[in-house]
Amino acid sequence: MDWSSIHTYLPFLLKGAEMTISITLLSLVISTPLGLIFAAAKMCPWKIISWPVATVINITRGLPMIVVLFYIYFVFPDIGITLTSFQASVIGIAFCFSTYIAEIFRAGIESVDRGQFEAARSMGMGFTKAMRRVILPQAFHVALPPYSNTLVMMLKDSALASTIAVTEMTRQGQLIAASTFDNTTVYTLVAVLYLLLCMPLMALTKRLEKRQIKGA
Repeated sequence: MDWSSIHTYLPFLLKGAEMTISITLLSLVISTPLGLIFAAAKMCPWKIISWPVATVINITRGLPMIVVLFYIYFVFPDIGITLTSFQASVIGIAFCFSTYIAEIFRAGIESVDRGQFEAARSMGMGFTKAMRRVILPQAFHVALPPYSNTLVMMLKDSALASTIAVTEMTRQGQLIAASTFDNTTVYTLVAVLYLLLCMPLMALTKRLEKRQIKGA
């Protein structure tokens, strides 16, 4: 490992880290409300709504994310939808993770005793108000630890954007390694930077899990 070259590689990798964070945050902003919509649709008593959504969720969760990214980036242009590699990566990652987030929120909502919803309705609350004031706060408490863990997974899986030429951190590492042949130094730095990004999120997840156990 060539320690003297770290100061040369680091600025490029940090620039890639900025792209990694951008992809992660944008994917999170898109996938969270979409996951909530999917969860609500899957729990809908009308089969005409719940069945197609459940099918989409199951199919998407059964596909490798890299296949979804390739499909969006390479196949969509054939039907007239052309996206940049950055747009395709954000949309693909956000859509894939929205299906996991949907299951997290659905499990959280179903963990709340049905009697609480019925009690809220008996007090004159409408469906929306009962969900907003009674059910969702408790469901969010249950869903928060796995939801925060999903954020860690999203950050790591953003590396897949490198497969469609997005110059995030992994891609920057590949470009540097290809030009310098200093694979050990470059990929060690990439690994360290990913750890530095993920460790605070993992610590947050662990803390939330402990709080949930204490509050149980």
